[in-house]
Amino acid sequence: MEVLREVDFGYYLQSDKGDILIPRKYVPEGTRIGEILRVFVYTDSEDRLIATTLDPIAAVGEFAAMRVKDVTDFGAFLDWGIEKDLLVPNSEQHRKLRVGQTTVVRLCLDARTERVIGVGKLNPFLNKDLSALEEGQAVNLMVYDQTDLGFMVLIDNQYSGMLYENEVFEPLEIGMKKKGFIKKIRPDGKIDVRLFKDGVAGIDDSKDVILKKLTKSGGFLPYHDKSDADTIQEVFQMSKKSFKKAIGGLYKEGRIQILDDGIQLND
Repeated sequence: MEVLREVDFGYYLQSDKGDILIPRKYVPEGTRIGEILRVFVYTDSEDRLIATTLDPIAAVGEFAAMRVKDVTDFGAFLDWGIEKDLLVPNSEQHRKLRVGQTTVVRLCLDARTERVIGVGKLNPFLNKDLSALEEGQAVNLMVYDQTDLGFMVLIDNQYSGMLYENEVFEPLEIGMKKKGFIKKIRPDGKIDVRLFKDGVAGIDDSKDVILKKLTKSGGFLPYHDKSDADTIQEVFQMSKKSFKKAIGGLYKEGRIQILDDGIQLND
């Protein structure tokens, strides 16, 4: 927006909704009348439009993970990354929010109040047309819920998918972003995803992980095909089955030795 005029407490910017104040504390040093500032516009507690040069965590139309700062009788307030917190009304919460937890919401403009709010019920905003997806495709994931089966994830900020508990070999939390792959697109429109590639490509990735850890540790690691599955999962973020296939492949390629007390990188 173009800077129109200066006042004691800031500057006014030109917009199609009238002049909008940007408080002085957000104005870059050396700003002059006529310059163009990139700003984020929101309403303050008195429903006045205010501009800021701070970047919010997300804008209207986007999904985002945010921390709950406060809970009141009418809703929860999330840390928005700017001076104002984002309200998630009780009616828009997927489940009751608690202070300190992280939740994923969709930012929307409330039609009645014209205020930006967070909506925790994500299903209406998800794309049901899966024609652009195919099995094996690499995608971006964000964890938004946990169930008895595993973790619900946003796929490329458009679709919903399931990441099954028995295929997760690292700690996951709500809001965490990961790279993943489409495992299966079901006839009912549900999508299964995984964090690792399938087949030979997946084994190759596991080999790379093991080789990098061997190199970093000086060429030896005290783990082998008899090691405890939970230990393998914790150290390598993969199943013991994947680990055994990977070290077996590395051994056949002559890249490692499998010893009684671990694995060793060959020169």
